[in-house]
Amino acid sequence: LLGSVRYGEHLGRLWLDAARYGDTHGLHLDNERSIWPYRDWVIDAFNRNLPFDQFTIEQLAGDLLPNPTLAQRVATGFNRCNVTTSEGGSINEEYYVRYAVDRVETTSTVWLGLTTGCAACHDHKYDPFTMKDYYALFDFFNHTTLEVQLPSSKTDVSHDFIGPYLDLPLPQDQKKRTALLDRELATASKKAEDFLSHPASGFAAWKMKELDYTKLPKEIAKILRLPKEKRNGKHENKLKAHFRATTPELKQLDQKIARLKKERGNIKPTRTLVMVEMEKRRKTHVLTRGNFLAPAREVQANSPAILPSLVPANRSAPTPAVKDGNPVTGSNRLALAKWLVRHDNPLTARVAVNRWWAELFGNGIVATLEDFGTQSEPPTHPDLLDWLAVEFMESGWDMKHVLKTIVLSQAYRQSSRHTPALAEKDPRNLLLARAPRFRMDAERIRDNALAISGLLSSRMYGEPVMPYQPPGLWRQTGRNEPKWVEAKDEDRWRRGIYIVYRRAAPYPSMVNFDAPDRGACTVRRPRTNTPSQALTLLNDPAYVEMALGFAIRVLEDKPKADLDERLRYAFRRTLAREPDARELTILRELHEGELARLTEDKKAAKELLDGIKIIKPSAKLDPNQLAA
Repeated sequence: LLGSVRYGEHLGRLWLDAARYGDTHGLHLDNERSIWPYRDWVIDAFNRNLPFDQFTIEQLAGDLLPNPTLAQRVATGFNRCNVTTSEGGSINEEYYVRYAVDRVETTSTVWLGLTTGCAACHDHKYDPFTMKDYYALFDFFNHTTLEVQLPSSKTDVSHDFIGPYLDLPLPQDQKKRTALLDRELATASKKAEDFLSHPASGFAAWKMKELDYTKLPKEIAKILRLPKEKRNGKHENKLKAHFRATTPELKQLDQKIARLKKERGNIKPTRTLVMVEMEKRRKTHVLTRGNFLAPAREVQANSPAILPSLVPANRSAPTPAVKDGNPVTGSNRLALAKWLVRHDNPLTARVAVNRWWAELFGNGIVATLEDFGTQSEPPTHPDLLDWLAVEFMESGWDMKHVLKTIVLSQAYRQSSRHTPALAEKDPRNLLLARAPRFRMDAERIRDNALAISGLLSSRMYGEPVMPYQPPGLWRQTGRNEPKWVEAKDEDRWRRGIYIVYRRAAPYPSMVNFDAPDRGACTVRRPRTNTPSQALTLLNDPAYVEMALGFAIRVLEDKPKADLDERLRYAFRRTLAREPDARELTILRELHEGELARLTEDKKAAKELLDGIKIIKPSAKLDPNQLAA
């Protein structure tokens, strides 16, 4: 399983929650923006088993590494995932502060398990963090380029969102196509220029001819009547445009050139949001009550006083970053990233392994995944947490090693059977007397149903996809609202991690299963059981499609089997075990009742199957059996 590419997709989903990844801005119009290459980088990093220290450094400061690779710059999209706005009434400095605040709080939660947010306005009420500590962290993120600028159009009420973006190389097929288009464009342009300059039939020769001015447009005739010395450049351009438009050979060439230019212009590189440091550092102040209009004393980037110093004991200064071959002085994001993954930092490794433990066991060793402060619940197994953290660091920050260690443990491999004795002694399973048992999260429920049905697409990476969702969910008041264009090909059945994530309206069936809107960092999803979840699985047309796909699969895989054998086969594919006698009886009676109803009411069966237009069953299959 650790070697499967699906490993990266699953662990990537957890990380994207923490990174507050979204495909839209999140505020006001909440229109789309391009940052999906960062999502692909995360999946690939997990599959490559990128060491967690490097995983951290590249996301927080990949752009500040010496000679950063394209992938390392894409990785900095972590701190461009935050909610943004281009609303016309926004104040640049206010949002600059908001974005830096978001980055401080996200970084603190993801790597340190600390709730630093309240220290933006006052010293922390419970943990030993002061406002000075907070704004010392704030200073690491206070020197990135601004995302918006004044609108390029005077009639536009919104600012222009400018990124900063990084253009990615074109795919190989698009490179070949652009090269071909460039060659064809050059050839057509040269033919046009040769025709224009031809001594006998070109533009100059045409101007020398005796023309019937009555057959020419008045403006052209007027220009031709002017002496040559009185004609200016504008006159010449108008004459040339008329000549090109009325000469059949040139008109045909110009149409070809226009078509080639349009196609060439439509081939654009994929862009993704990245971090870019300012050339000149800004000054950072403690903000009185968090108000950007009330700066107080100046502070410099540093680690919180209660935690290890930013400068290691055996060094005199932080490792300088390099930009364009020149060292960047002062403490910056690279220094912060390296500090986070130093072995003397008591939090990073513990926070990471605790989060993975929670994913596997349903609860963390520290239950409050987002809070390791004084208000957190104490660890149920403190020595185990310490041991896992040390093992993680000593393994070279090997994420797969830690996960393998946990899943091969006796605690994980034991039975999940819940007995009355265990329920009395350990109702919440905090002492790990049994293996965990809890429902899958939103994306896995959908992915699992697609896999059972045989519809699941194995395609990875690429632009966000738009499967079926109820119409009208993206409708809103305003201009330039994004449009939901429902996929009609295999994109309809791709894994949930690739579905477009619009913060104002996340994919509805996943919201019903507790997926967050990703407006802020989320390291722990709630786990609820509600009637709307059962209704989603019964009535959502996407799940009805999957049910039809599964019915086709069962009938085609078992064409000559009796009902009980087909039911056992379907049960095994769904639950990976055999049904007991009671379960088989329930399924048999349900199927027989539905088959009798639909055989009698053929119109209902036809309406059900005809309503699923995307799937066309074989004519050899009994429609009543399919519908039942």
